[in-house]
Formats: sequence, structure tokens, C-alpha cells
Amino acid sequence: HSLTHSLTHSLTHSLTHSLTHSLTHSLTLIGVKMIFTTNRVIIGLSTLFLILLIIASIVSIHKGFIQVGGKSQLYNEGEPLPLWVNKATSVHSPIPYRYHDLPLCSPSADQLKYKTETLGEIITGNRIESSLYELVPFSPSGCKLLCIKKLTPKDVSILRDLIKDQYLGQWEIDSLPAAVKMVASNGEKVYETGFPLGIMTTGAESEYELFNHVRISISYNKPSAESSQYRVILVEVHPFSIQYETVTEQTVKDSCTISKTPLKLKETATDIEVAFSYEVEWIETPIAWENRWNNYLQLHSGSEKIHWFSIINSIVIIGFLSGSVAMIMSRTIRRDLAKYLEDKDEVEETGWKLVRTEVFRAPPNDLLFSALVGSGVQVFFMAIVSIVFGVLGFISPSNTGSFTTAALVLYVWMGVIAGYSSSRIYQLFSGEQNTRQILVTALLFPGIIFSITFFLNCFLWYKRSSGAFPFTTMLSIIALWFCISVPLCFLGGRLALRKEPIKLPGTVNDIPRQIPSTKWYLNPYISIAAGGVLPFGAVFIEAFFIMTSIWLHRYYALFGFLFLVFLILIITCAEVAIVLCYFNLCNEDWQWWWRSFLTPATSAFYLLLYSIYYYATKLELDPGVASLLYFGYTFILCLLFFVLTGVIGFYSSFWFVRKIYQVIHQD
Repeated sequence: HSLTHSLTHSLTHSLTHSLTHSLTHSLTLIGVKMIFTTNRVIIGLSTLFLILLIIASIVSIHKGFIQVGGKSQLYNEGEPLPLWVNKATSVHSPIPYRYHDLPLCSPSADQLKYKTETLGEIITGNRIESSLYELVPFSPSGCKLLCIKKLTPKDVSILRDLIKDQYLGQWEIDSLPAAVKMVASNGEKVYETGFPLGIMTTGAESEYELFNHVRISISYNKPSAESSQYRVILVEVHPFSIQYETVTEQTVKDSCTISKTPLKLKETATDIEVAFSYEVEWIETPIAWENRWNNYLQLHSGSEKIHWFSIINSIVIIGFLSGSVAMIMSRTIRRDLAKYLEDKDEVEETGWKLVRTEVFRAPPNDLLFSALVGSGVQVFFMAIVSIVFGVLGFISPSNTGSFTTAALVLYVWMGVIAGYSSSRIYQLFSGEQNTRQILVTALLFPGIIFSITFFLNCFLWYKRSSGAFPFTTMLSIIALWFCISVPLCFLGGRLALRKEPIKLPGTVNDIPRQIPSTKWYLNPYISIAAGGVLPFGAVFIEAFFIMTSIWLHRYYALFGFLFLVFLILIITCAEVAIVLCYFNLCNEDWQWWWRSFLTPATSAFYLLLYSIYYYATKLELDPGVASLLYFGYTFILCLLFFVLTGVIGFYSSFWFVRKIYQVIHQD
């Protein structure tokens, strides 16, 4: 019995130990294989998605694909077509005004209707409201009296100032902006959104003519010849200045088409009465509803060729430089590593191999550095997702302010990524102020942007501009920030702190190594300043079109170009940062953390210089508040570009440094 029990126990123990060991070893191998398989699948899917996005971008550029958004709206013949007024804008001033705040015809307070506006529309100064215009489909309207407006001397002065600054009235019908047909220098017809409120004639004495009559031309098509329904395709406005001798319904109808005397606004000390009139014409067009935005998105004469040439030229140059840099770096590093690994014991360590115990030393102001990295990651993902939405057609010009809304909402929700990435970087430095670091990430950069915006908003409030954020909108933005973005940032930070810190090859000496003197071109200030040239060169042409869209009030729908340029920017920032980081390490300069961030980030400084050039050569903004708003909002864009390019450079350099020092890692 004892012998049987002993043999049974020994056999059971041996079999259990053997099976457990075999099972554990098998599961470990399976887990490792699953990890590698999962990583390969993720990389493969990401590459496939990127290729599909590039194809979609090229197709959208080649086909001129514009996703108009929503379903086509059919209107019945007997139903009046609503005309909505929006705001008044000018290329000489970034200060928009609510249309019904101007001394023009407007409905009474009880008849005024408001169109529901998104957060992006409110931020961009849109105030879409009903009007007094009656548009009855297909009926011969002739000239109609809109209203008789009594203008005070102050009203006359306001209108004269608006005409002097070339303000345009912005209307819309069926989400289509009212436009004025213009003829380019080569005879090409283009459409500019908005119509002038008047014209200033120059001579011995400037005279101001008020456009008090408009001809509204509505182009439409029908689903079929027998259909009683129609779709709106194009809205044109032809403004006129008419001096009515007497104002009645009949005199307006008789004289609006034959009067040649313009209505001139002269400075007066008494009130004057001005008659406003309109007429409507309906024009059937073969243009399909899907293509109706092509009229508004046409580039001016020669602009399309310039755009194509500049983009292709940038792609070729940046591609050539990227290939050259990648080849040089690959050959140089491989030669160094091969020589080092062959005669490891005999070869004296030099260059970047000599600082392997210093390269991962924490940088000065590590808390601020990690916070900037987190903010850069937040802006990066906000930008890339917004551009992808534009390429796929989710952001449409028919939805005014949709891009602004998408960017703001995405920025708020990307707070979790900001908190996670900043905490992961802060872990590398063995920081102990984790809560403070997350708080700085959540408040510092957004706080700077909000403070500048609030400062500029005070001037818009003073000017009573529709571009001023209402108090409720300010509260909404603050609520999005503190109730969503900040908690998400803390959530991301806590998730990062639960993970094991990123493993770095080698150790760090207790005493910092002295950095030898460098050559003049490796001076930190010179190398950082030179590093921003190429990233700026990759985007400055596209920056011109974006700035034209913002400050000259034109629609921007070239998301295919923008996506390709963004990819070029990523590649350029990464390679410039890696090259300069490698050169500095070869010179035994191990302080690469801040430099890898600042090297591509200085392209924001060049962007600011370019905005000054654009202001001096392309814009005619009035000095004072208008110029202050231009430089204020441009500075915000430059700050966003600063952290965006900086974080690309840092993560590229971080990946590069880890890879090369893993090869020569010594326990």
C-alpha cells in the first residue's frame, strides 16, 4: 500500500508538472504569435486605410467631387420660396455684422423667424433670419416695393461707411448663397458670394450710391417635364441704384426698369426716406442638383493651374528630398552599426554611441514638455480626422460652419488622447507630480487659445459684430472644455499611469556628461531655425488658399489637396527632425528632447512671417481693430501649427533614438 501510494503520488506530480510546463510554454508561444499577428493585422489595416484615403483624395481632386450633403429639397409651384438673410461681410474688414442690424428693410420682431444654427455657424458670425422678400415660383412679379425706410443722419453715416469698406450682403435660398456673376480678365465667368450694398465713385468728391433695388435670378430644374415640383440650382443677385421721384406701388413698378438716376447718399442733418424694391426672375437650367455647388466653387482664372502646379511641384521636391535623406541616413547608420558590432571590444566608441548613457536623461522643464506633447497629439488627431471627414464628403459647403463644428468637437473629445500621451511621456522622466502634469495638459494650451479668443471677442462686442460670441455660446464652450475635455484628459492620464512605463535601452549616469563645443551650423539656434524651412515650404502654397478662403470669404472644398499636403508635412517634419537629431548625437550632444520638438515647430514662425507678407500684399484691411483681429486669429492658427509640427518631430526622433540604441544596448 505504501509503495503504491508513493508511486502514484510521484507519477501524478511528474505528469502534472510536465503538463503544466508544456501548457504554459505553448500558451506563451501562442500569446507571442497572437501579439505579432495582431500587430501585423493592425499595421496592414492602417496601411490599407491610408492607401484608400490617398486614392479617395486623388479621385476627389480629379473628378472635382463635391458632396453637397443631405437630400435634394423639392418645392411646389404654389408655395412661396423663403429667402433668408445672414450677415454683411467685407474683404477690407474681418468684422461681420448681422444683416438686420443694418438700416435696411427688416421684418417686425413678431414676424422675424430664426434658422437653427450650429455652434460652428455661430462662431463664424452667421445669423440666419427671415426676410420680407416674397418669392412666388414662376409668376411674373415685375418690380415690387419692399419697404420705405426712414434713414436718420446716423443711419446714412453707417451706410456710407459700409459702402466705403465694400461690405457685401449675404443671403441664402435652399442653403445656397446668393452670388454675383463676375467676368475674369480672360472672359471666364465666375461667381462671388454676396452682393455689394452700394458703390463709392471717386472724383473731385467721393459719392456714395446705395443699391436699393435688386433683381433676384433663380435657376431651377424639374424632376420631369410634367412635374409641378422643382429644385433650386443657382441664386444670382443683380443690384441697382434707383432714385424714385415718388414712392408708390405703381411708380415703383413703372420706373424701376427705366430710371437711370442713381440714389446718392449725401451727408444730411435731417431724416430721409428711401424706397427699397425688388424683382424676381425664374430661369430653367439643365444643371443637375448634384452639381449645383460647382458654380460657387470654381477657382478664378489661372488659379486652378497654379494650384495644380504648386502642389505637384511641392510633392516632387519633398519626395526627392525625403528619398535622399532616407538613403543617406540608412547607409550611414548601417555602416556605423556594422563596424561597431563586428569589433565591439576593439573599436573605441565615438559619436552617438558615446552618449548612450546620457541620451535618455530627462530634459529641463519636463512637465511643460510632456504637456506640450499631449497638446500636440490632441491637435494632430483633431486635424487628421477633420481632413479625413472632408475627403470622404462628410463636411459639405452646404452645411455652413460644419468644419468649425467638427474641429471643435473633435478637439474636445481628443482630450483623452492628450492626457494619455502626455502622461506616458512624463513617466519616462520618473516624474512625481502626475496630477499637476495632467492638469497643465488640460488647461495650459487650451487656456492660451481661449484667452486670446476672449480678448479679441471683446473688440467684436464693442463693434456690435455678429462675429462676437454670444454669452451663451461662451458658456457652451467653457462647458465643453471643463465638463468634457478636462475629465477626458484626466481619464487618459490615469489609463496611462496604470500601464508599465515605456522601456528605454540602457541606463542613465548620475553625473551628466559634458557636451563638447559644436560647429557653427549645429548651434541650437541655427539648426532649430533652419529646421523649420522645409516643413513650411511643404505647406505655404496650401496656406495661401486657406488664408484666401478665410479672409476673402470664399468656400474651401479642396480636401483632397489638403490631405496630400498633410501627408507631405508629416514626412517632412519627421525626416528633418531625425536628421538634425542624428547630427547632434554624432557631435555628442545628448540634449535632443526639446530640440526634436522645436526643430519642425519653427515652421510656425515662418508661417507667421508669411501671414505678415500676405497682409501687406493681398489684403487691404483697415488699421485698428480689423488688423488686430487678423493678427490675433492668425497667431492662434500659428500656435496650433506649432504644437502640431512639434509633436510630429518629437515622436519621430523618439522612435529613431530608441531604435538605434536598442542595437548597442548593454546590460
